[in-house]
Amino acid sequence: MADEIITGLDIGSSRIRVVVGQPMPVEDNKNQLHIIGAVDVASSGIHKGSISSMEDAVSSISKALERAERMTGVALNHAWVSIAGQHILVQESKGVIGVSRPDGEIQENDVERAIEAARTVVTPSNYDILHVIPKSFTVDGQHGVKDPVGMSGIRLEVDAVIIQTLSSHIKNLTKSVYRTGLEIDDLVFSPLAAAEAVLTQRQKELGVCVIDIGASTTSIAVYEEGDILHTAVLPIGGDHITNDIAIGLRTSLEVAEEVKKEMGSAIPDDVDRKEQRSLKEFGSAEDDPVKTRFISEIIEARAEEIFESIDDELRKIDRSGMLPVGAVLTGSSMQLPGMLDVAKRVLRLPAQIGTPLGVSSVIDEVANPGYATAIGLVVWGFNISNTSHKRFGFKLPEFKALGQITNKAKEWIKRLVP
Repeated sequence: MADEIITGLDIGSSRIRVVVGQPMPVEDNKNQLHIIGAVDVASSGIHKGSISSMEDAVSSISKALERAERMTGVALNHAWVSIAGQHILVQESKGVIGVSRPDGEIQENDVERAIEAARTVVTPSNYDILHVIPKSFTVDGQHGVKDPVGMSGIRLEVDAVIIQTLSSHIKNLTKSVYRTGLEIDDLVFSPLAAAEAVLTQRQKELGVCVIDIGASTTSIAVYEEGDILHTAVLPIGGDHITNDIAIGLRTSLEVAEEVKKEMGSAIPDDVDRKEQRSLKEFGSAEDDPVKTRFISEIIEARAEEIFESIDDELRKIDRSGMLPVGAVLTGSSMQLPGMLDVAKRVLRLPAQIGTPLGVSSVIDEVANPGYATAIGLVVWGFNISNTSHKRFGFKLPEFKALGQITNKAKEWIKRLVP
C-alpha cells in the first residue's frame, strides 16, 4: 500500500501543507486519485519561499509529516515538493539536433536529445535549472508539432521554456526535507503544480492564467494553446494585507490576522458603515472600536495592488484583458469575501476560484483554495506514474529538477543522520 501512496509537500512562508493521495480503481481499468489525508501547520524558518532558518524549517516540516502520518495511518517515505520564491528566472530556449536513424524516423531518444540541447542555455553561475518544459517541436520546417515520435525528418527542433532558480535555494530546501528522513521524488515550481490541480487541458488550450496568492508572494502561470506562455513570482501576498491592517489599527500582527479573518471583505460598499467591533474580541489588550468598513477599505486597496501587479505581468506578454478563459485563483487569501470581484474588475477578465479537478475525497480541506498547490503536487506525481516515463505527450512530461547539486546535498545529509 505504501508503494501506491503519493505525497505532496507544499512548503510555504505561512503554512506547510501535506496532502496524501492514493490511486483507486474505477471503471475501464483506470485509476482515479483519491485524497486520503490533508493537513497543514504553521511554518517557521521560511521567508518569502526561501529557507531562513534550517532548524526551524526542519521542525515545521517534521510536524506536518507527523500529523499526516497520524491522519492516514501510513508511513510517508517520499514526496513531491513545491519550490517557489522571488529568485525564479524564466527564459525561452531552442534545441536543434539531427535525427539519428538513417531512414529519418524520429525516436524517443531523439526527442530527449533535443530537449537536452535546449538545456545548454547560458545560465548565471549561481543558478540551477529547475524545469525544461518543451512547448512545441519543428520537424524539417514544419512548426507546431506536439509529439514528433514516429514522424520522419532530418532536423528536429524544440522550443522550450527554461525555469531556473538559485542553486543555494535548491540546496537549502532539499537539505531541510532530507533531514526529516523524507525522500524527494522531484521539485515542482508551485504555479505549475497548482495549474495541474485546477485547470483542464481545454482551458490551457484557450488561454488562462492561474494565480496563486500566497502569504509573502504571488505566483502566476499563463497558458495558451496548451503550452506555458509566461510565469512569474511577485513579492506581494496575503501577509501584506495583514501588515496594512496592523498599521491601520496600531495593533499586533496576530490581532490583525484575526481581524482580517473575522471582519475581512474586499468590497467596502457591501459593508454597513455603522458596523463596528472591539479589538478585545480578537485578543487585544486594548478596547478600541474597529469599523468594519475601514478594514474593508484597507483590504480592497491592497487587493487592487496585487491584481494590478498581475495585470502588469500580463501586459508584458500582450495578454492584459485578453485571455478567453480568464483567471483561475488559488491560495488562502481567496477565502476573503470580495477578492474575486476585485480580480474581475482590475484584470478585466472572467475569474473563478480554482477547485481540484478529477480527484475524490471526503476531506473538507480539499475544497480550500489554499490546498491547490499541495493537491497539484499529488496530481503531478499521479499523472507521471500513469504515463510512460519515456513518452513526451507534453501534457505533463517528467522533469528532472534534482540534479547533481541536490544529490550531493542528499549524500551529505545521509552522512549526518544516524
